[in-house]
Amino acid sequence: MEHKDDILIAGAGIGGLTLALQLHHAGISCQVHEAAPDLIPIGAGVNLLPHSTGVLAELGLLDRLRAASIETRESAFYNRHGQLVYAEPAGRHAGHDTPQLSIHRGALQSVLLEAVRERLGVGAVQLGSTVTAATSYEDRVEVTIVRTTDQSVTRTIPVAGVVGADGIHSALRKQLHPDDGAPLYSGVTMWRGVVRAPSFLTGGSMVRAGWLASGKLVIYPLTEPDADGTQLINWVAEVERARPADREWSRVGKLEDFIDVFADWKFEWLDVPALMASTETILEYPMVDQDPLPQWGGGRITLLGDAAHPMVPRGSNGAGQAILDTRALRAALEAQPTIERAFSAYEAERVPATATVVLTNRTNPPDAILREVYERTGDEPFENIDDVISQTEIATLVQTYREVTGMRPSA
Repeated sequence: MEHKDDILIAGAGIGGLTLALQLHHAGISCQVHEAAPDLIPIGAGVNLLPHSTGVLAELGLLDRLRAASIETRESAFYNRHGQLVYAEPAGRHAGHDTPQLSIHRGALQSVLLEAVRERLGVGAVQLGSTVTAATSYEDRVEVTIVRTTDQSVTRTIPVAGVVGADGIHSALRKQLHPDDGAPLYSGVTMWRGVVRAPSFLTGGSMVRAGWLASGKLVIYPLTEPDADGTQLINWVAEVERARPADREWSRVGKLEDFIDVFADWKFEWLDVPALMASTETILEYPMVDQDPLPQWGGGRITLLGDAAHPMVPRGSNGAGQAILDTRALRAALEAQPTIERAFSAYEAERVPATATVVLTNRTNPPDAILREVYERTGDEPFENIDDVISQTEIATLVQTYREVTGMRPSA
């Protein structure tokens, strides 16, 4: 069997760090190179569904994650008038073996980074180290690495294999697929923020409300309530807008660009405009994806996570699918005699699976329930939701999406 040690992972995001832990667990040595000179807690909330927390539990991380997050108790859908459309228990409350967790992306990354450094050594993650290119040969990959803070410092190193987990701006994806084209804009821009505010509903509710044509909201807490009854709340506003399809997670947004859409969203359980107005930092991001690729890599190079399958952020499956990638890649490396065959087997499993998620997120995400209610009511309040859409139809929409994303049925 081929010696598979020394896999280079480009990117220390959620996918890259989880993969490092997977490889370590399998006894395969690796090194992680991250372009950012420091890993600061940027971004906002991430919702980890049971299929991904199950993978992280296998890596012995569940207790740490639970300490840094909140367990989601229910998933609920409302119209823009604050009327309940559908609610169901989530995670362990729905019978799954592992919980659904809501956590700040920075906290999740910190948990993973701490575990990597503990298990693989402090030097396992090299910051300020940008992987710009990789060439696959019969017995190795030659990787070009540039020092982020000084572009004149370049080195080339040989490794056994390379995994590009370098995100939506992946240099390795561009090298492997130079004709890939620009990101595809969905027609929707999202603004998001994190703010400390009073608890709403169960204190562990993930809510999707409204529909894109007249404004949509996703909101959930990231921490347990404090003694004063407040929590760290993550909210996402989605509005149809003509925007360029550029992708920069750290772009600062302006409240006045979208608050008019939500001005009258004042429910018994939540004052939406007040929550948004009290948020100190708002981030803006155009909701884009890219058409699925027929293959991700070749030879001793492959891709993972957003570098492989950037998708519209719906259904809590961005980070989740990257985490599922890591388990599949580890299993392939353990089962196959060579890195080339392992990478090929990994792609044979994950390329079609993630392509289905990308395409489903465009047309029938889990919040398609809200689209149906919007269209059938003309965006007006209803008297009885059962007169609008049956519980059987709702359950079918929800379960179909779960099957697409690889979520096993609850017990």
